[in-house]
Amino acid sequence: MKLDEFPRYPLTFGPSPVHHLKRLSEHLGGAQVWAKREDVNSGLAFGGNKTRKLEYIVPDVLASGADTLVSIGGYQSNHTRQVAAVAAHLGLHCRLVQERWVPWEDPVNDKVGNILLSRMMGADSRLDDAGFDIGIRDSWKQALQEVEESGGTPYPVPAGASMHHLGGLGFANWAFEVAEQEKALGVFFDTIVVCTVTGSTHAGMIAGFAALEELTGVRRRVLGIDASATLDQTRDQVSRIAHHTAQLIEVGRELREDEIQVLDGWAGDLYGLPVESTMEAMALGAQLEAMITDPVYEGKSLAGLIDLVKEGEIPRDSTVLYAHLGGQPAVNAYHALWSS
Repeated sequence: MKLDEFPRYPLTFGPSPVHHLKRLSEHLGGAQVWAKREDVNSGLAFGGNKTRKLEYIVPDVLASGADTLVSIGGYQSNHTRQVAAVAAHLGLHCRLVQERWVPWEDPVNDKVGNILLSRMMGADSRLDDAGFDIGIRDSWKQALQEVEESGGTPYPVPAGASMHHLGGLGFANWAFEVAEQEKALGVFFDTIVVCTVTGSTHAGMIAGFAALEELTGVRRRVLGIDASATLDQTRDQVSRIAHHTAQLIEVGRELREDEIQVLDGWAGDLYGLPVESTMEAMALGAQLEAMITDPVYEGKSLAGLIDLVKEGEIPRDSTVLYAHLGGQPAVNAYHALWSS
């Protein structure tokens, strides 16, 4: 497999665990729902999906001779927390641009949760008033320049590690990891549900499962639940990264249009702001399974899964794998949602 030819620096404990969400499945009365837990995949600052992506980027970082990782996200970015963790693990400096991606009025929004952890790990985390955008940002380019001007050697890690040319490989490998776990568990997941914003987690899965289909002839659905509230931009980015990753790992055919599905309906009007379905899904996951989700990403993808199962869009005879990507530290910045 071409994917095996790419160097990988281990940052995770190994395959992330998979478990059956029995009470949630019974409550929904439809498909059987399982979860694969990227939120417990690493010892580095609570892990998460970006850590898996960084496993394929770190060899390039080390080969480059860089001494500073430079990345960008919102105040409560899970990605920047994981970049800070990897920098600390490798003994590198870390410069983070933390933009005001979420118009959430809370006096501790820029002080607790993910940003607190990044600062604890020694990252130079600086706030910026710019709003949300999944594209390449001028503030990030400026940070790279500042590191160079101060005598450092920066390594650019874009938002979500998504627009990095290796950004899709981690979750292409995730697809093959799922196939091995299916054999061990004696189960087959015909539908995968995942949150998508900057796109490379979802796109990597698309490419990986396409490669598996070429090897086995078995087809699955990978359903991306949009949490960006910039649907067209996210769809375009997912498609672009999926096609690029498929070429990197030499899938051997063009991706079909039906393999790239980004579903609308649960993001709300603005990125990062929870809506009623988000809150209901977070409560349901917590109260039925003690599975904690956040208001920005996983609360929205879980809401999508719940509705798709309830409405029969995911058939009753399906076995669904919910990709839990992490992000729980951000809950601290949304404490008002759960006040007494």
